[in-house]
Amino acid sequence: MNNSILKRYFPMIRNRREILLEISQKPLLNTMYQKWSPEQQNEFLDFCTGMRGCKVMYDPFFKQVMNPDLHPERLEGFLSNLLNKRVKILQVLPNESRMAAEDSLLIMDIVVEMEDGSIADIEMQKFSYSFPGQRSSCYSADLLLRQYQRVKTDLHSQETKFSYRYIKDVYTVVLFEHSPAMCRDFPNDYIHCGRVRFDTGLPVPMPQEYIYIPLDIFRGILHNRGITSDMDAWLTFLCEDEPEMIELLIRQYPYFRDLYNDLYRLCENLEDIMGYYSEALQKMDKDTVQYMIEEQQNTIEKQQNTIEEQQNTIEEQQNTIGEQRNAIGEQQDVIKERDVAIEKLRSDKEKNLARIAELEKMLAEKTGD
Repeated sequence: MNNSILKRYFPMIRNRREILLEISQKPLLNTMYQKWSPEQQNEFLDFCTGMRGCKVMYDPFFKQVMNPDLHPERLEGFLSNLLNKRVKILQVLPNESRMAAEDSLLIMDIVVEMEDGSIADIEMQKFSYSFPGQRSSCYSADLLLRQYQRVKTDLHSQETKFSYRYIKDVYTVVLFEHSPAMCRDFPNDYIHCGRVRFDTGLPVPMPQEYIYIPLDIFRGILHNRGITSDMDAWLTFLCEDEPEMIELLIRQYPYFRDLYNDLYRLCENLEDIMGYYSEALQKMDKDTVQYMIEEQQNTIEKQQNTIEEQQNTIEEQQNTIGEQRNAIGEQQDVIKERDVAIEKLRSDKEKNLARIAELEKMLAEKTGD
Protein backbone atom coordinates (compact mmCIF):
# COMPACT_ATOMS: atom_id res chain seq x y z
CA MET A 1 0.00 0.00 0.00
CA ASN A 2 1.17 3.53 -0.77
CA ASN A 3 0.99 4.63 2.85
CA SER A 4 3.92 2.33 3.60
CA ILE A 5 6.10 4.60 1.43
CA LEU A 6 5.57 7.67 3.59
CA LYS A 7 5.32 5.73 6.84
CA ARG A 8 8.97 4.71 6.37
CA TYR A 9 9.89 8.37 6.69
CA PHE A 10 7.16 9.47 9.10
CA PRO A 11 6.41 6.65 11.56
CA MET A 12 3.77 8.72 13.36
CA ILE A 13 1.37 8.16 10.45
CA ARG A 14 -1.65 6.11 11.55
CA ASN A 15 -3.90 3.77 9.60
CA ARG A 16 -7.57 4.34 8.77
CA ARG A 17 -8.86 2.05 11.50
CA GLU A 18 -6.99 3.95 14.22
CA ILE A 19 -8.20 7.34 12.97
CA LEU A 20 -11.81 6.26 12.52
CA LEU A 21 -11.81 4.69 16.00
CA GLU A 22 -10.71 7.97 17.60
CA ILE A 23 -13.28 9.94 15.59
CA SER A 24 -16.08 7.59 16.62
CA GLN A 25 -15.15 7.94 20.29
CA LYS A 26 -15.37 11.75 20.27
CA PRO A 27 -18.88 13.11 19.56
CA LEU A 28 -17.67 16.52 18.36
CA LEU A 29 -15.27 14.98 15.86
CA ASN A 30 -17.83 12.42 14.76
CA THR A 31 -20.43 15.14 14.13
CA MET A 32 -17.90 17.11 12.07
CA TYR A 33 -16.88 14.01 10.13
CA GLN A 34 -20.47 13.04 9.30
CA LYS A 35 -21.11 16.48 7.79
CA TRP A 36 -18.52 15.83 5.12
CA SER A 37 -19.38 14.13 1.85
CA PRO A 38 -17.99 10.61 1.25
CA GLU A 39 -15.42 12.13 -1.14
CA GLN A 40 -14.29 14.61 1.49
CA GLN A 41 -14.09 11.89 4.14
CA ASN A 42 -11.90 9.76 1.89
CA GLU A 43 -9.69 12.72 1.00
CA PHE A 44 -9.17 13.49 4.69
CA LEU A 45 -8.36 9.88 5.55
CA ASP A 46 -6.03 9.57 2.55
CA PHE A 47 -3.72 12.40 3.55
CA CYS A 48 -3.85 11.57 7.28
CA THR A 49 -2.85 7.96 6.59
CA GLY A 50 -0.19 8.79 4.00
CA MET A 51 -2.14 7.32 1.08
CA ARG A 52 -1.79 10.79 -0.44
CA GLY A 53 0.29 13.79 0.53
CA CYS A 54 -1.10 16.57 2.73
CA LYS A 55 -2.86 19.50 1.09
CA VAL A 56 0.03 21.93 1.52
CA MET A 57 -1.62 24.68 -0.49
CA TYR A 58 -4.76 24.83 1.64
CA ASP A 59 -4.50 28.06 3.60
CA PRO A 60 -4.54 26.55 7.16
CA PHE A 61 -1.94 23.91 6.30
CA PHE A 62 0.30 26.29 4.37
CA LYS A 63 0.34 28.78 7.21
CA GLN A 64 1.17 26.05 9.72
CA VAL A 65 4.17 24.70 7.86
CA MET A 66 5.30 27.94 6.14
CA ASN A 67 4.48 30.36 8.96
CA PRO A 68 7.03 33.22 8.60
CA ASP A 69 6.78 33.98 12.30
CA LEU A 70 7.86 30.43 13.23
CA HIS A 71 9.91 29.37 10.20
CA PRO A 72 10.80 32.47 8.17
CA GLU A 73 13.59 30.61 6.38
CA ARG A 74 11.05 28.41 4.59
CA LEU A 75 9.09 31.15 2.83
CA GLU A 76 12.37 33.02 2.35
CA GLY A 77 13.75 29.96 0.55
CA PHE A 78 10.75 29.76 -1.76
CA LEU A 79 10.81 33.49 -2.57
CA SER A 80 14.60 33.59 -2.97
CA ASN A 81 14.42 30.91 -5.65
CA LEU A 82 11.41 32.48 -7.32
CA LEU A 83 12.70 36.08 -7.35
CA ASN A 84 16.34 35.12 -8.01
CA LYS A 85 17.60 37.20 -5.13
CA ARG A 86 18.31 36.77 -1.43
CA VAL A 87 15.08 37.35 0.49
CA LYS A 88 14.82 38.19 4.19
CA ILE A 89 11.28 38.52 5.52
CA LEU A 90 10.80 41.43 7.86
CA GLN A 91 7.14 40.93 8.78
CA VAL A 92 3.80 39.48 7.72
CA LEU A 93 1.35 42.19 6.68
CA PRO A 94 -2.40 42.02 7.33
CA ASN A 95 -4.40 41.62 4.13
CA GLU A 96 -7.80 42.64 5.47
CA SER A 97 -7.55 46.03 3.81
CA ARG A 98 -6.85 44.53 0.39
CA MET A 99 -10.26 45.07 -1.18
CA ALA A 100 -11.49 42.53 1.37
CA ALA A 101 -15.14 43.07 0.44
CA GLU A 102 -14.56 41.11 -2.75
CA ASP A 103 -15.61 37.46 -2.63
CA SER A 104 -12.52 35.31 -2.91
CA LEU A 105 -11.58 32.29 -4.99
CA LEU A 106 -8.34 31.93 -3.06
CA ILE A 107 -7.18 28.74 -1.39
CA MET A 108 -4.27 30.54 0.25
CA ASP A 109 -3.12 34.13 0.60
CA ILE A 110 -0.24 35.72 2.51
CA VAL A 111 1.44 39.13 2.25
CA VAL A 112 4.98 39.72 3.52
CA GLU A 113 7.31 42.68 3.69
CA MET A 114 10.95 41.93 2.98
CA GLU A 115 14.05 43.42 4.52
CA ASP A 116 14.71 45.71 1.55
CA GLY A 117 11.20 47.19 1.89
CA SER A 118 9.69 45.32 -1.07
CA ILE A 119 6.38 43.50 -0.64
CA ALA A 120 5.28 40.09 -1.93
CA ASP A 121 1.71 38.87 -2.11
CA ILE A 122 1.61 35.08 -2.50
CA GLU A 123 -1.76 33.56 -3.29
CA MET A 124 -3.10 30.25 -4.51
CA GLN A 125 -6.23 30.04 -6.65
CA LYS A 126 -8.12 26.80 -7.14
CA PHE A 127 -9.96 28.34 -10.08
CA SER A 128 -8.74 31.29 -12.06
CA TYR A 129 -10.62 34.56 -11.75
CA SER A 130 -12.10 36.11 -14.83
CA PHE A 131 -9.81 38.89 -16.09
CA PRO A 132 -6.79 37.78 -13.99
CA GLY A 133 -4.59 40.51 -15.43
CA GLN A 134 -6.93 43.30 -14.42
CA ARG A 135 -7.41 41.78 -10.97
CA SER A 136 -3.68 41.33 -10.38
CA SER A 137 -3.08 44.94 -11.41
CA CYS A 138 -5.70 46.19 -8.94
CA TYR A 139 -4.25 44.20 -6.03
CA SER A 140 -0.71 45.18 -6.95
CA ALA A 141 -1.77 48.84 -7.04
CA ASP A 142 -3.43 48.39 -3.64
CA LEU A 143 -0.20 47.01 -2.15
CA LEU A 144 1.83 49.77 -3.76
CA LEU A 145 -0.48 52.40 -2.30
CA ARG A 146 -0.23 50.80 1.15
CA GLN A 147 3.56 50.89 0.89
CA TYR A 148 3.45 54.54 -0.19
CA GLN A 149 1.23 55.51 2.73
CA ARG A 150 3.34 53.58 5.25
CA VAL A 151 6.65 54.99 3.95
CA LYS A 152 5.28 58.51 3.95
CA THR A 153 4.04 58.14 7.54
CA ASP A 154 7.34 56.66 8.72
CA LEU A 155 9.38 59.39 7.08
CA HIS A 156 7.11 62.07 8.53
CA SER A 157 7.62 60.68 12.03
CA GLN A 158 11.37 60.84 11.43
CA GLU A 159 11.02 64.40 10.12
CA THR A 160 12.46 63.22 6.81
CA LYS A 161 11.19 64.57 3.51
CA PHE A 162 9.37 62.01 1.38
CA SER A 163 10.93 60.89 -1.90
CA TYR A 164 9.70 58.28 -4.36
CA ARG A 165 13.13 56.65 -4.22
CA TYR A 166 11.91 55.01 -1.00
CA ILE A 167 9.25 53.07 -2.94
CA LYS A 168 10.37 49.46 -3.39
CA ASP A 169 9.22 46.61 -5.61
CA VAL A 170 5.84 44.96 -5.19
CA TYR A 171 5.54 41.32 -6.29
CA THR A 172 2.20 39.67 -7.04
CA VAL A 173 2.69 35.89 -7.09
CA VAL A 174 -0.29 33.80 -8.20
CA LEU A 175 -0.23 30.00 -8.19
CA PHE A 176 -3.08 28.38 -10.12
CA GLU A 177 -4.20 24.87 -9.15
CA HIS A 178 -6.23 24.80 -12.38
CA SER A 179 -4.57 27.06 -14.92
CA PRO A 180 -6.55 29.61 -16.94
CA ALA A 181 -6.90 29.13 -20.69
CA MET A 182 -4.23 31.73 -21.45
CA CYS A 183 -1.62 29.63 -19.60
CA ARG A 184 -2.65 26.44 -21.40
CA ASP A 185 -1.54 28.10 -24.63
CA PHE A 186 2.03 27.76 -23.24
CA PRO A 187 2.24 24.04 -22.33
CA ASN A 188 6.04 24.11 -21.87
CA ASP A 189 6.16 27.10 -19.49
CA TYR A 190 5.08 27.10 -15.85
CA ILE A 191 6.56 30.36 -14.54
CA HIS A 192 5.49 33.58 -16.25
CA CYS A 193 7.14 36.82 -15.02
CA GLY A 194 6.10 40.25 -16.23
CA ARG A 195 6.79 43.94 -15.70
CA VAL A 196 5.74 47.09 -17.52
CA ARG A 197 8.41 48.08 -20.03
CA PHE A 198 8.62 50.77 -22.69
CA ASP A 199 8.70 49.61 -26.30
CA THR A 200 11.62 51.96 -27.03
CA GLY A 201 13.73 50.49 -24.24
CA LEU A 202 13.44 53.67 -22.17
CA PRO A 203 15.20 52.74 -18.89
CA VAL A 204 12.48 53.65 -16.41
CA PRO A 205 12.21 50.90 -13.74
CA MET A 206 8.64 50.08 -12.72
CA PRO A 207 8.13 48.66 -9.22
CA GLN A 208 5.32 46.19 -9.98
CA GLU A 209 6.11 42.63 -11.03
CA TYR A 210 3.65 39.82 -11.69
CA ILE A 211 4.44 36.10 -11.52
CA TYR A 212 1.93 33.46 -12.65
CA ILE A 213 2.59 29.77 -11.87
CA PRO A 214 0.14 27.21 -13.38
CA LEU A 215 0.75 24.18 -11.16
CA ASP A 216 -1.17 21.70 -13.33
CA ILE A 217 1.18 22.48 -16.22
CA PHE A 218 4.16 22.14 -13.88
CA ARG A 219 2.97 18.72 -12.70
CA GLY A 220 2.72 17.48 -16.28
CA ILE A 221 6.29 18.60 -16.96
CA LEU A 222 7.48 17.24 -13.58
CA HIS A 223 6.17 13.75 -14.32
CA ASN A 224 7.97 13.73 -17.67
CA ARG A 225 11.39 15.07 -16.63
CA GLY A 226 11.58 14.90 -12.82
CA ILE A 227 12.90 17.49 -10.35
CA THR A 228 15.72 19.45 -11.96
CA SER A 229 16.15 22.58 -9.81
CA ASP A 230 15.54 24.09 -6.37
CA MET A 231 12.50 25.90 -7.79
CA ASP A 232 11.13 22.59 -9.05
CA ALA A 233 11.61 21.17 -5.56
CA TRP A 234 9.56 23.96 -3.95
CA LEU A 235 6.75 23.64 -6.48
CA THR A 236 6.75 19.86 -6.04
CA PHE A 237 6.36 20.34 -2.29
CA LEU A 238 3.49 22.79 -2.79
CA CYS A 239 1.40 20.83 -5.28
CA GLU A 240 2.38 17.15 -5.42
CA ASP A 241 0.46 14.60 -3.32
CA GLU A 242 1.61 11.31 -4.85
CA PRO A 243 3.67 9.38 -2.26
CA GLU A 244 6.19 8.27 -4.90
CA MET A 245 6.89 11.88 -5.91
CA ILE A 246 7.11 12.98 -2.28
CA GLU A 247 9.66 10.24 -1.63
CA LEU A 248 11.63 11.35 -4.70
CA LEU A 249 11.60 14.93 -3.41
CA ILE A 250 12.79 13.92 0.07
CA ARG A 251 15.60 11.84 -1.35
CA GLN A 252 16.83 14.58 -3.69
CA TYR A 253 16.19 17.42 -1.24
CA PRO A 254 16.29 16.12 2.38
CA TYR A 255 15.48 19.66 3.56
CA PHE A 256 11.79 19.07 2.85
CA ARG A 257 11.58 16.10 5.20
CA ASP A 258 11.25 18.49 8.17
CA LEU A 259 8.38 20.32 6.45
CA TYR A 260 6.46 17.10 5.83
CA ASN A 261 7.27 15.99 9.36
CA ASP A 262 5.51 19.12 10.69
CA LEU A 263 2.45 18.33 8.59
CA TYR A 264 2.20 14.76 9.86
CA ARG A 265 2.78 15.92 13.43
CA LEU A 266 -0.19 18.17 12.85
CA CYS A 267 -2.22 15.15 11.72
CA GLU A 268 -1.62 13.50 15.11
CA ASN A 269 -4.00 16.03 16.69
CA LEU A 270 -7.33 15.15 15.11
CA GLU A 271 -9.16 18.10 16.70
CA ASP A 272 -6.79 20.57 15.06
CA ILE A 273 -6.40 18.83 11.71
CA MET A 274 -10.16 18.27 11.29
CA GLY A 275 -10.78 21.90 12.23
CA TYR A 276 -8.27 23.08 9.62
CA TYR A 277 -9.75 20.76 7.02
CA SER A 278 -13.30 21.94 7.75
CA GLU A 279 -12.14 25.53 7.45
CA ALA A 280 -10.58 24.75 4.08
CA LEU A 281 -13.73 22.95 2.88
CA GLN A 282 -15.96 25.86 3.88
CA LYS A 283 -13.73 28.26 2.00
CA MET A 284 -13.65 26.02 -1.06
CA ASP A 285 -17.43 25.69 -1.02
CA LYS A 286 -17.69 29.48 -1.07
CA ASP A 287 -15.00 29.63 -3.75
CA THR A 288 -16.85 27.10 -5.90
CA VAL A 289 -20.11 29.04 -5.64
CA GLN A 290 -18.31 32.27 -6.56
CA TYR A 291 -16.58 30.52 -9.46
CA MET A 292 -19.90 29.18 -10.71
CA ILE A 293 -21.40 32.68 -10.45
CA GLU A 294 -18.54 34.11 -12.48
CA GLU A 295 -18.81 31.32 -15.01
CA GLN A 296 -22.57 31.88 -15.29
CA GLN A 297 -22.02 35.61 -15.74
CA ASN A 298 -19.49 34.86 -18.45
CA THR A 299 -21.98 32.52 -20.12
CA ILE A 300 -24.70 35.18 -19.96
CA GLU A 301 -22.33 37.78 -21.41
CA LYS A 302 -21.33 35.41 -24.22
CA GLN A 303 -24.98 34.63 -24.93
CA GLN A 304 -25.81 38.34 -24.95
CA ASN A 305 -22.93 38.97 -27.33
CA THR A 306 -24.18 36.13 -29.54
CA ILE A 307 -27.71 37.58 -29.52
CA GLU A 308 -26.37 41.02 -30.42
CA GLU A 309 -24.25 39.54 -33.23
CA GLN A 310 -27.26 37.62 -34.54
CA GLN A 311 -29.41 40.74 -34.38
CA ASN A 312 -26.75 42.64 -36.29
CA THR A 313 -26.62 39.85 -38.85
CA ILE A 314 -30.41 39.89 -39.22
CA GLU A 315 -30.38 43.67 -39.67
CA GLU A 316 -27.62 43.36 -42.26
CA GLN A 317 -29.61 40.65 -44.05
CA GLN A 318 -32.75 42.78 -43.93
CA ASN A 319 -30.80 45.70 -45.35
CA THR A 320 -29.44 43.41 -48.06
CA ILE A 321 -32.95 42.14 -48.84
CA GLY A 322 -34.19 45.74 -48.99
CA GLU A 323 -31.37 46.65 -51.35
CA GLN A 324 -32.10 43.57 -53.46
CA ARG A 325 -35.79 44.45 -53.58
CA ASN A 326 -34.91 47.97 -54.71
CA ALA A 327 -32.59 46.53 -57.33
CA ILE A 328 -35.35 44.15 -58.49
CA GLY A 329 -37.80 47.07 -58.66
CA GLU A 330 -35.33 49.07 -60.73
CA GLN A 331 -34.78 46.07 -63.01
CA GLN A 332 -38.54 45.63 -63.42
CA ASP A 333 -38.86 49.32 -64.39
CA VAL A 334 -36.10 48.85 -66.96
CA ILE A 335 -37.87 45.75 -68.30
CA LYS A 336 -41.14 47.66 -68.55
CA GLU A 337 -39.38 50.48 -70.41
CA ARG A 338 -37.80 47.93 -72.74
CA ASP A 339 -41.19 46.22 -73.31
CA VAL A 340 -42.72 49.57 -74.23
CA ALA A 341 -39.81 50.30 -76.58
CA ILE A 342 -40.11 46.84 -78.15
CA GLU A 343 -43.87 47.27 -78.61
CA LYS A 344 -43.31 50.65 -80.22
CA LEU A 345 -40.72 49.13 -82.55
CA ARG A 346 -43.19 46.38 -83.50
CA SER A 347 -45.90 48.96 -84.13
CA ASP A 348 -43.55 51.07 -86.22
CA LYS A 349 -42.46 47.94 -88.11
CA GLU A 350 -46.08 47.03 -88.94
CA LYS A 351 -46.79 50.59 -90.09
CA ASN A 352 -43.64 50.58 -92.22
CA LEU A 353 -44.60 47.20 -93.77
CA ALA A 354 -48.11 48.51 -94.54
CA ARG A 355 -46.61 51.63 -96.13
CA ILE A 356 -44.23 49.50 -98.21
CA ALA A 357 -47.18 47.36 -99.36
CA GLU A 358 -49.08 50.48 -100.44
CA LEU A 359 -46.09 51.84 -102.30
CA GLU A 360 -45.55 48.51 -104.08
CA LYS A 361 -49.23 48.45 -105.10
CA MET A 362 -49.04 52.01 -106.44
CA LEU A 363 -45.88 51.11 -108.33
CA ALA A 364 -47.55 48.07 -109.87
CA GLU A 365 -50.57 50.12 -111.01
CA LYS A 366 -48.37 52.68 -112.67
CA THR A 367 -46.32 50.05 -114.38
CA GLY A 368 -49.50 48.45 -115.73
CA ASP A 369 -50.71 51.72 -117.23
